Amino acid sequence: MAVKIRLKRMGAKKAPFYRVVVADSRSPRDGRFIEEIGTYNPLMDPPAINVDAEAAKKWIANGAQPTDTVRSILKKSGVIE
Repeated sequence: MAVKIRLKRMGAKKAPFYRVVVADSRSPRDGRFIEEIGTYNPLMDPPAINVDAEAAKKWIANGAQPTDTVRSILKKSGVIE
């Protein structure tokens, strides 16, 4: 099973809010997920990033692949280099 760390879109139309989730790569974007590890709000200035660093590191160590966007979010929050 290929596991990805990706964003799940929440919020209203034209007001996006994202949850950082660990999900099977075959499940839909806003569908079933394994664990929620954080949030990302791009509408704030600067964008608000709240990520459980220990959970993210644990999943990456176990082979989960972050998407490009999540990888940049994790770098900005200092979870990965």
